[in-house]
Amino acid sequence: MVTSTHEASHRIFQDHPEVLAPVFQALGLPPPAKAEVTVVTPDTTEIKPLERRVDSVLKFELSEGESFLLAIEAQTKKAPDKGVNWAYYVAYLHAKFGLPVLLLAVCRKRSTATWAAGPFECRVSTWQSQVTRPFVLGPDTVAEITDESEVARQPALATFSAIVHSESAGIDAILNLLARGMRSFDLPTVKYWSEMLEIGLDGTPARETWRELEKMVVTYFPGRGTVFEEAYLEGQAEGEVKGEAKGQAKGQAKGILRILDLRNLPVSDDARERITTCTDLDRLDDWLDRAGTVERAEDLFGEG
Repeated sequence: MVTSTHEASHRIFQDHPEVLAPVFQALGLPPPAKAEVTVVTPDTTEIKPLERRVDSVLKFELSEGESFLLAIEAQTKKAPDKGVNWAYYVAYLHAKFGLPVLLLAVCRKRSTATWAAGPFECRVSTWQSQVTRPFVLGPDTVAEITDESEVARQPALATFSAIVHSESAGIDAILNLLARGMRSFDLPTVKYWSEMLEIGLDGTPARETWRELEKMVVTYFPGRGTVFEEAYLEGQAEGEVKGEAKGQAKGQAKGILRILDLRNLPVSDDARERITTCTDLDRLDDWLDRAGTVERAEDLFGEG
């Protein structure tokens, strides 16, 4: 079953191949930044009757060395049929594109990561017809981010590291460090990485920890139920029920106040009155955008 966590665990590579730096370094390849990367269709479905689909497939055209395909699988638990499916993916993609294939498994649990490393063999007696050995990114192969400055320098790798270590004992400290490191980001960057992390933590206690730290207003992943999406949509819903500009303004104001409350920022009576009595929707939109990053409620009213 496809889940939010499953999607975040492999889709991050499509937009941010720099996360693959540890893989390239371990294999002695040039850094991903020096490669031309394109997303390739992950569909490996036969005409009939069985559908097979790789989570993500990327084509790397290196500045040095031969090109190859990277087939990425986000694996949350052991699966008896995965060895056969993975062997099929590698063989099919190799035959279809005429390029060597590196199979990459992303695992949050150590036990799953150990299992996913294989090898998965197709053998008759002592003869091996085929051996599949995924390269695994898991808690033992992805370093924890312990330097706040690293978050600013490599937000993709820092976010991915937190997702991989989401079931590790030190995840609370990792998330607190990430929250501090994200303070240097501009608002769109905060929104994107904060929500990418939240959906990546789905299904773990760490998600609730991050929801308390999250400083984001609107959503890049609609329908995922993140904390600030809920605040934003609640305000929007109230406005739609009212069916008029005044009702929309009240909905916006409610969303602003809820976000400030979630961030534990005190709101003075004067500030609350200014927010709730404002009828300028453009101004309210601006305040809603800034509510996730200001240090005081009064800072909403300064210059943008």
